[in-house]
Amino acid sequence: MTSTNPLGSLERSSRAAVIGASGGIGSAVTELLAGEGFEAVHALSRRGFDSGYRGVRAGVIDIEHEPSVAATAGELRDGAPLRLVLVATGLLHAADYQPEKTYRSLDPELLARSFRINAIGPALVAKHMLPLLPKGGKSIFAVISARVGSIEDNRLGGWYSYRASKAALNQLMRTLAVELRRQKPDAICVALHPGTVDTALSQPFQRGVESGNLFTPAYAAERLLSVLDGLTAADSGGFFAWDGQRIPF
Repeated sequence: MTSTNPLGSLERSSRAAVIGASGGIGSAVTELLAGEGFEAVHALSRRGFDSGYRGVRAGVIDIEHEPSVAATAGELRDGAPLRLVLVATGLLHAADYQPEKTYRSLDPELLARSFRINAIGPALVAKHMLPLLPKGGKSIFAVISARVGSIEDNRLGGWYSYRASKAALNQLMRTLAVELRRQKPDAICVALHPGTVDTALSQPFQRGVESGNLFTPAYAAERLLSVLDGLTAADSGGFFAWDGQRIPF
């Protein structure tokens, strides 16, 4: 656990919220944010978060259920300014679902499920939590996306639901940034690609990852927060990789 704010460009007397805090990246981000840097870190997830860190306040949120998102946002309304919201949720596979290798495998229910979790859920979080960002000073709304959501970068095909839902997420973020700029010009709204991280989400697909390109959650979290720390309002609406490079949409 760090004893200083890893996002030094944000005011120290502020709060952060991590949605998906029980996942690999979300829990690592929460751990980095815990401590003296923020007045409070709200660790939110569907399953809850076992908080052993000072300043971390655990809570439950279901991004597929808008009343849950709205209720959580209401609970965050009072207190120090909320200057960071990071959505670290995502669906790539499940016990009854694997990424499609061919269009012959397309299933409307699985497509809809991917969009609910990967795009619609984060959009609902934005709907209810963007109003909580302060009107002045740097604040950040960020989501974990994926490079495979880049339409321009798609040369391999496959993974229809995941690619399409992440592409939709990227477009949502770009559109949100346009509107947010009019209301809160210092705020930043971005999508992030964490690289291939050693989590349950990527585990079935790690065999072909080159040595050195499979990151620990702690390393990915540190890199993502470093990228966010260096962004300015001029970067709002962008899509950035773990190394700070801009990814084409």
